[in-house]
Amino acid sequence: MTEDPGLDLTISRIIKAPRPIVWEAWTDPGQMEEWWCPKPWRAEVRAFDLRPGGAFDTLMHGPDGEENPNPGSFLEVVPMERIVFTTALTEGWRPAAPWLSMTAIVTMKDHGDGTGYSAVVKHADRETRDRHEELGFYDGWNANIEQLAAIVEKRA
Repeated sequence: MTEDPGLDLTISRIIKAPRPIVWEAWTDPGQMEEWWCPKPWRAEVRAFDLRPGGAFDTLMHGPDGEENPNPGSFLEVVPMERIVFTTALTEGWRPAAPWLSMTAIVTMKDHGDGTGYSAVVKHADRETRDRHEELGFYDGWNANIEQLAAIVEKRA
């Protein structure tokens, strides 16, 4: 899959925990709620049907009562390796009109120090990509990965 820096945002790091532990934290909705959005915000997983066409719906709650709904669906699931999800479709491939349309490809690979974790977030156009970056993509997704790492590295 080819990345386009004009349309895609990419983030990666090494998480010092075995891939099965990282995969479990990603695919268990209860664990996901612990790390999915940057604190002091908190995540609520409202639907999590881990299969192509299955619902993936999170609601982020802000410290001042703000709410940010993120309904979407899974497009591809390769156990222990890859999860692809989108906000452009909801459960059963139903088209959506999200506040920010994107498709994310999360990959996990064995690495000598644990798990190589990367996310490529694809956008339809440069304007949406730039908007996502301006909204704090790197800070937010890095915070999420840091929170994920803090949880799984304790279990390693």
